[in-house]
Amino acid sequence: MSAIMKKTIEKLSKHGEGFLAADESTSTIQKRFDVIHVDNTEPNRQAYRDLLFTTPDVNKYINGVILFEETLKQKGLDGTPFVKKLESLGIIPGIKVDLGLIELALTDHELATRGIDNLRERLTDYKQCGALFAKWRATFDITAIKPSWTAIASNAELLARYAALCQEQDIVPIVEPEILMDGDHTIERCEEVSRKVLHAVFNALRLHHVKLEYIVLKPGMVISGKDCTVQANQQTVAEKTVKVLKECVPATVPTINFLSGGQSDRDATAHLNLMNKLGTLPWNLSYSYGRALQESCQKTWLGKKENVKAAQEAFIKRCKLNSLAALGQYDSNME
Repeated sequence: MSAIMKKTIEKLSKHGEGFLAADESTSTIQKRFDVIHVDNTEPNRQAYRDLLFTTPDVNKYINGVILFEETLKQKGLDGTPFVKKLESLGIIPGIKVDLGLIELALTDHELATRGIDNLRERLTDYKQCGALFAKWRATFDITAIKPSWTAIASNAELLARYAALCQEQDIVPIVEPEILMDGDHTIERCEEVSRKVLHAVFNALRLHHVKLEYIVLKPGMVISGKDCTVQANQQTVAEKTVKVLKECVPATVPTINFLSGGQSDRDATAHLNLMNKLGTLPWNLSYSYGRALQESCQKTWLGKKENVKAAQEAFIKRCKLNSLAALGQYDSNME
């Protein structure tokens, strides 16, 4: 297998470092900007991403950035392409390649991910633009009867086909099966669904000859639904998540970088830290957070140039705390 992917995965799985998920689509960043009353224009998106990527010392804690297509081809405020700016810092640029969700026929409004049909051609373009890894997100709702096997099997197949197409072009795939926190399900129900989904995903990856040593797994944590009347404590979340991962994820996978999935920034950091304190694990456990790294930064920035330095300080603080959590060295008193 490619020396390019070997070099990429070695960098992406470095202990104590993680990913910044800055791949919000135009519609998703609209929601983020609405909260802080910033107009969702290309200049504002450019200015905000420039703030993130020029934060002093960001490369001490971030080894890869997942970009949206606009940002992959965009320049920073100083005229330097964002990809070149990241490369100069030793940060690997990656790209979100899925095209959103579509309803699966003959299911109860369950969803599959769009974008597989022209993915080979798009990956060729993204690679030429400098992307060395990619991300494809599948989502799964939890109820008493969901996700159905139709939804699980369909999305596992799409994730595997995507991963194979990436590796065909020496691009490391992030495999992201997101089990949504929405709903009133218990942590036990999340544990059951997580196990089914991960087994299906790894079976599909094997069928498509995907080399597991050159993938990143980006799962959610095993956690109570947001509306569940009994919320599992942080230690239980950590223990159940690691238990499921040990049962389902082969040791050949080099790194597992969690999504935050709607958790508060502090909870996402604390859960990661507790997992890394559970003893020796077969894979690196780290972060691939979007909102959990950026929320305090956005609320400080508010779209104003005079707030950039303070916003960068808020951002780098969360990066540093999550880096410590990836080493099992975080303490809530550091907040």
